[in-house]
Amino acid sequence: MSMPGDYPLEIYHGDSYHWQFKLWIDEAKTQALDLTGAVVKAEIRDKPAGLAIFPLDCEVSLPNIIEAILPASLSDTLPIASDMVWDIQITFPDGSVNTLLSGKVKVTQDVTDAVDPGAARSGGTVKVMQPQLVRAPRR
Repeated sequence: MSMPGDYPLEIYHGDSYHWQFKLWIDEAKTQALDLTGAVVKAEIRDKPAGLAIFPLDCEVSLPNIIEAILPASLSDTLPIASDMVWDIQITFPDGSVNTLLSGKVKVTQDVTDAVDPGAARSGGTVKVMQPQLVRAPRR
């Protein structure tokens, strides 16, 4: 196998993320890579082999789809730093291991904290405004 592809992650602190990767054997994308029995693991770390580990949830959908999920509850614990790293690794039933992608991780500090809708809030009633279209989408 070759070196992992470079895939940097840009994360907005406290937000949820869901990445989907479809794997193919050929460049024309006509032959799916069979992931039957494969185990997928992905982690964000403070540095390669670092002790601060933030595991992503990974799911395989046959025949060739990997879903990597970073829930808001975990994203909210990531340090605000631009020197973290990540990768995603597949272990096939025959024991062979392939690191699919790797890259740097940049986490940007959020402005608005997520609030549990059932939690009590002080300071009056929250009024939800309807969004207004400022600029029409491009067609």
